[in-house]
Amino acid sequence: MSTWQLVLIGWLASSVTMSLFWFIQRRTGDAGIVDLAWGMGVGTLAVFFCFNSPAGQPGRRVVIATLAMLWALRLSSHLLSRLLKMSEDGRYQTLKKNWGSSAQAKMFGFYQVQAFGCVLFALPMLIAARAEAEFGIADIVGIAIWVVALLGESIADRQLARFRAVSSNQAKVCQTGLWRFSRHPNYFFEWLHWWAYVLLALSAPWGGLTVVGPLLMLVLILRVTGIPPTEFQALKSRGEAYREYQRTTNTFFPWFPKSNRIVT
Repeated sequence: MSTWQLVLIGWLASSVTMSLFWFIQRRTGDAGIVDLAWGMGVGTLAVFFCFNSPAGQPGRRVVIATLAMLWALRLSSHLLSRLLKMSEDGRYQTLKKNWGSSAQAKMFGFYQVQAFGCVLFALPMLIAARAEAEFGIADIVGIAIWVVALLGESIADRQLARFRAVSSNQAKVCQTGLWRFSRHPNYFFEWLHWWAYVLLALSAPWGGLTVVGPLLMLVLILRVTGIPPTEFQALKSRGEAYREYQRTTNTFFPWFPKSNRIVT
């Protein structure tokens, strides 16, 4: 099976899968399930690509498939837990409201864009898996980045979940742990994770193209589906407390806050 055949099959499978998830969200009324589908979609495609690639050192393919699936399982389990405990994400409520009577038709298109995104973000794993070289220093550094990123994102998610579990904190802003140094440490470590595949792909043909992964992810987080709608919802629900958080704390890259003032 050629590389292009792999990609085409992956895209078709993603399209069908996202169509099924669109139908589920239509029945349940919760469009947030797309985030769960996207994470598992990327991980599943990465495994499919790694084990069916016509090229690549076998041990490397196993390692990359394992890293991709562990990342997907952690992300998806976190999203599933949030999906079961919380109402529909405000981002999707706003989209449906703005789309009006054509909401479901446009939501179907949105889900298909996510299907294409699954393929796009699984490609760095495929490129990295095609390398024939034995593991070197760059690969070890890449795996180390993957470990740090996954731990950081897990800690950030756990800290926020623990904060939200306290009923008296519902109108407050989480400024504990990693959230003291960045307003979105979970997004930061998610972005950092994508650099692991860049290093793992350095010895692969076209390996330099994998840098598109973290660069595109950065644009999406900073400008499109990540921080802008998240902060819009935070300002609606927390008002001045969140504005003060914006004034004192870095948006994305972790750094010391401008003030030690704790917003209540």
